[in-house]
Amino acid sequence: MSATSQTTPVPTEPVRQSPYRRVNRGRGNFELWSWVFMRGSGILLLVLVFGHLFVNLMLGEGIHAIDFAFVAGKWASPFWQVWDMLMLWLAMLHGFNGVRTIINDYTERENTRWVLKGLLVLATFFTVVLGTLVIFTFDPCIDPNSTLSVCTR
Repeated sequence: MSATSQTTPVPTEPVRQSPYRRVNRGRGNFELWSWVFMRGSGILLLVLVFGHLFVNLMLGEGIHAIDFAFVAGKWASPFWQVWDMLMLWLAMLHGFNGVRTIINDYTERENTRWVLKGLLVLATFFTVVLGTLVIFTFDPCIDPNSTLSVCTR
């Protein structure tokens, strides 16, 4: 083959414009760390949830033993309070991050995206705050006539 041989041009089709508007907002590494958080929190949630299920269902009398007294006994221990709080916080933040990603992917109007994210933040905040309050302020012995074993005085 000689150095002066010519190649025939390949016919090209015109480039079609995407119907979606892409905006580069310069978010930095936030989406990367969001992705990393989803993977890490997912693994930690698996450990927390399966540990929770194992203790509640496999040890003792199983599902028939789970009642108000069982929860009161568990939450009398700071270990189980922290365990359940971590499970609540990680589950809510993991779910928040997933729904935030879905909102970013599927809402076209900026105002709609802003409103949906605002509602998501409010729902997540109130659920985390109220759930944490319940876990740490739970008092099964508020009734002076309580016969629960954790209420021995």
